[in-house]
Amino acid sequence: MKQVAHQTPKGVIFIEGPCPSSYLAEIEMNSKLTNFRPPDKQKEALMMIADLPEGMIYIARDDKEIVGYVTFHEPDECSRWIKHPRVIELGGIEISADWRRCRIAENLLQLAFSNPIMENYILITMEICWHWDTSNTKLDLWSYQKALTKLFGTIGMKRIPTDDPDIIEHPANVLMARIGHKVAKKDISLFEAMKFKNRFGDAAGLS
Repeated sequence: MKQVAHQTPKGVIFIEGPCPSSYLAEIEMNSKLTNFRPPDKQKEALMMIADLPEGMIYIARDDKEIVGYVTFHEPDECSRWIKHPRVIELGGIEISADWRRCRIAENLLQLAFSNPIMENYILITMEICWHWDTSNTKLDLWSYQKALTKLFGTIGMKRIPTDDPDIIEHPANVLMARIGHKVAKKDISLFEAMKFKNRFGDAAGLS
């Protein structure tokens, strides 16, 4: 596990990961980490992800409290992307409202992508607007979308066109991807074919 000190206007915090579940078990969750589920349930989810074969959790820690995190794991079993052998998903990124505007999200991503293993994968993120914290940030959907795409652009992710039903359900939803330097050409070609369902079936022989 790698650790980096990060100076913020509220003091020094530590950016750490990938964190094992045993380490996460000993740290509390900030009470305002509620975007996806209550903090105690989200902590359980983070520990479960950390134990998955492809799971990785990076956290921002203030003393013994998690104030932000980012998760990486295999795509959902119901997703078309689960059928690709080299795709992993950035499943969620959340920063406590107490610690916004401290560049924590950027530093979490920078630490995660300093891990050489990321170059072996095609990383995707499915940004679904009903998970966005527009009330606390005071941003509308389109401003929030712009902020997210800018954030993920800092680690080389780009918007990807697709007919994935989760993405096309709302015009604000976005699929972004980053292709690692060590991903084979055949895996890149398969990913390109999977972006649209009519080509996905033909390319993968799964129609």
